[in-house]
Amino acid sequence: MSPARPDLAAYAGALATRLPGAWTTAYSRNAAYADQLSTTAAVWDAGAIGYAASNYVLGHQAVLARGDSARLLLFDRPLRPRQFMVGALEPDAHHDAFHGVAEPGGITVPADPARAAAQVARRLLPRYEDALRQVWHNTAHPPPRRPAPPVIPGMVSIAWYPDGVVGAVTGLRDATSALYGAGFQFHPYQRMFLLPASLGDREQIARIYVAAQHLARIGVGVTVRPAPAATPATQPAPLPALPTAVSAPGR
Repeated sequence: MSPARPDLAAYAGALATRLPGAWTTAYSRNAAYADQLSTTAAVWDAGAIGYAASNYVLGHQAVLARGDSARLLLFDRPLRPRQFMVGALEPDAHHDAFHGVAEPGGITVPADPARAAAQVARRLLPRYEDALRQVWHNTAHPPPRRPAPPVIPGMVSIAWYPDGVVGAVTGLRDATSALYGAGFQFHPYQRMFLLPASLGDREQIARIYVAAQHLARIGVGVTVRPAPAATPATQPAPLPALPTAVSAPGR
């Protein structure tokens, strides 16, 4: 026979009183999966906590809140009756403010609220508080965006930036699969596809070549040029011969 689960509402209160600062608790039940979505959608964790919150019906949950916008979601760990999961919740901020901020994640804690509070205070809260500070800093002082290359109808525009990053923009849905296939990743904040400078010039050129070959097969051209504000000293080596659908003005 499985051991009975501790009472979540009572556990949440006992945990809250042991955490640093003044925390309040709000307990709620979820009759169906849809009932939890308004809370679990804000879980700031792409790991185990986020997986459990998005793949299981939690049944019930508790939100611990502090006056400085910090909020923690507490729920039963699925299939583990003597454990709970605690995850950070995102603050109410514009999505751009999360650019460059590492997720604070969450942790699994034991049924003993004293031990759980010590683990939350040591392992979760420092990461969470640092992430919150960064979000509010970004809200007040938005990080600069890279100047995007011009969108040219029927083309993919690629630009080299002074720090070695390669950016690409396109208005063609069919072109995005070629960019992903060559290793470009879309960055919502920068609003373009990027190749990191860490790859080095040679590898970046090879990936541009791969993307250009795929694009040429569907009749899409590519332009490659220095980005605005680039200087000759920061430009990579000249591009090798590219497919016929590719041009490289300014290179």
